[in-house]
Amino acid sequence: MSISDIKSYMQSVGREARAASRLIARAETADKNKALIAMAEAINRDQQALLAANEKDIARAKENGLETAMIDRLALSQKGIANMAEGLLQIAALADPVGEISGLSFRPSGIQVGKMRVPLGVIGIIYEARPNVTADAAGLCLKAGNAAILRGGSEAIHSNQAIAQCVREGLTAAGLPESAIQVIETTDRAAVGELITMQDYVDVIVPRGGKSLIERIANEARVPVIKHLDGVCHVYIDDQADFDKAVHIADNAKTQRYGTCNTMETLLVHTAIAAKILPVLGKIYLDKGVELRGDEAARKIIAAMNPASEEDWATEYLAPILSIRIVDDLDQAIEHISRYGSQHTDAIVTENYTRARRFLREVDSSSVMVNTTTRFADGFEYGLGAEIGISTDKIHARGPVGLEGLTSQKYIVLGDGQIRQ
Repeated sequence: MSISDIKSYMQSVGREARAASRLIARAETADKNKALIAMAEAINRDQQALLAANEKDIARAKENGLETAMIDRLALSQKGIANMAEGLLQIAALADPVGEISGLSFRPSGIQVGKMRVPLGVIGIIYEARPNVTADAAGLCLKAGNAAILRGGSEAIHSNQAIAQCVREGLTAAGLPESAIQVIETTDRAAVGELITMQDYVDVIVPRGGKSLIERIANEARVPVIKHLDGVCHVYIDDQADFDKAVHIADNAKTQRYGTCNTMETLLVHTAIAAKILPVLGKIYLDKGVELRGDEAARKIIAAMNPASEEDWATEYLAPILSIRIVDDLDQAIEHISRYGSQHTDAIVTENYTRARRFLREVDSSSVMVNTTTRFADGFEYGLGAEIGISTDKIHARGPVGLEGLTSQKYIVLGDGQIRQ
């Protein structure tokens, strides 16, 4: 497509999305749920077709020399497809937030004032690699009463279009407009530039992908953006931690999966427990092929550890690399997280209730955890059915963004003939 053709195409997509958003905003909960269930059934039925489409994307990704972390995010498995379908069913089972009224109270004038939850309108989602985002985003946007324009990465074009067919089938089965969820068919990057500047048709943009993509969108968008840039996540092992818990949590937080934004990138260990626990953890990491980078104190305990640079403390590796620092106390751990963290997800392992409460209160991240792995920072695990992304912003939505994050509130006022004196 030429630039003018892409502009015309995107404007057409935007117009259709805006028209569909008005129909979806007033759709009955039963109809939205019917569509979601039909989407899930189509995904389960077409599992082999989805795997075949994904194999095409994987083969091309390898030919083009995409890095291992990107291919890991791109890959679909039978379990992954089943999880996509299960996510849609979970969304269908969730309460519909649209129309929910809260805070209704009488004023001295006799009027009642409250708030009603309403859809945002048209949501543009721009994402790389992960094909499951196509189903997750479609389901969440639909249940929250929004239309969606989905622009996946070129590396996942076959997978995304195959999933999109299941989404359209679900909408049709429920008598809802197919244009409520549109997956952009062109891989031209110019389509992204159009999408993030279509103020007349798009109400919010959600980018999911690498830092360069998100920075570009944040800098160039003329539409509000819900985003996070980095996932520099920490686990702090306190000197009053349960040893076995700490080992299992620190292992899982790093090695369960390397290429995700909620994977631990820096391990902080209290000096009083370091000599006991680091040799155990070091063997686990090294046996699994994890490169270790640490401060001088940590390197004295684990000889096979490389020195950590200042840059390492603030790096999201998305790879089998881990930074380790020994700290004097909880204050130093919190200070380190405040200085180098990305306000994504941070965890403490401790049996000391007071320190756990301090960590929860003072660590300013979108998810803060006690005695569990950072890998749980996920909409599916939080019971949101799925997530449209993680937000580290502080306005509107924060943390995994589910149904509530895809709605807004408006004031409603109920009267019985009162007039202002």
